[in-house]
Amino acid sequence: MTLDVYKYFQNSPKYNKLIGNDYMFVEYKCPLDVEKFKLWTHTPLITYVISGKKDWTSIHKTYPLNSGDALFIRKGIYNTKQYYEEDYCTILFFMTEDFIRKFIKDNAHIIPQKNTKHSNNQIFPIHVTDTLNALFLSLFNYFNMGSEIPKELVEIKFNELLFNIALSPANNDLISFFQSLNQIEKANIYDVMMKNFHCDLQLEAYAQLCGRSLSTFKRDFKEHFKETPGKWLTNKRLEYAKTLLQESDLTVNEVCYESGFKNTSHFNNSFKQKYNYPPNQFRKLHLTQ
Repeated sequence: MTLDVYKYFQNSPKYNKLIGNDYMFVEYKCPLDVEKFKLWTHTPLITYVISGKKDWTSIHKTYPLNSGDALFIRKGIYNTKQYYEEDYCTILFFMTEDFIRKFIKDNAHIIPQKNTKHSNNQIFPIHVTDTLNALFLSLFNYFNMGSEIPKELVEIKFNELLFNIALSPANNDLISFFQSLNQIEKANIYDVMMKNFHCDLQLEAYAQLCGRSLSTFKRDFKEHFKETPGKWLTNKRLEYAKTLLQESDLTVNEVCYESGFKNTSHFNNSFKQKYNYPPNQFRKLHLTQ
């Protein structure tokens, strides 16, 4: 199962958090018995590590995070891996693309214009200066004040955080991406689907990743792919499963979940219908050829 990380923190009462209209600020302490999982977010976020170690993996690259490190993570689907040396503690800053657009627009006279060509990067490492590190830790201390913190102050701190990032030349690639958001309202539907078809997501989630309502997503999808999202996803996942059966050492159950199916019985029936043999038999026949 792929976890909707924004909704998870938004709805869970056990985490310290402050929520505004276009942002959410969360303290997350991960116990040692958490290993690895897949997650998705329709709201970009910054993660800053207080203690421990964790890996974030996008479709292109794995980014190891240690104490004092920070990443900006675009909306998308990711794998994470937890290490066991010590408890993992992080603060997460969720902010909508509209919040970032407003920040860039309001401060265009201060922030130098960068090359805003489209970037395929899903994750951007953030250069953490002493000043930025102190800001992260000061925000972390806000949780001790609980509900006494007004939302207006939290929003000011979010803007201060973006200022510290934007004014560092080491973060030019990230600022270029921020500025490009003013030119991009909807994500490229082809890119989103080709990167994420193998993930177990509802159509509503794919629509959010594409920056569309569900009805607009379905209409644009059919216009681009010439078939419905459900039919396209099933065929694409089966093609991917076929490749995994031929070229990997994954078990049939692992192939099932890796290719985006929710249960093995549905996977087996769908695979047999498309390729004439159930997955196990298909693999045996392929190995004997």
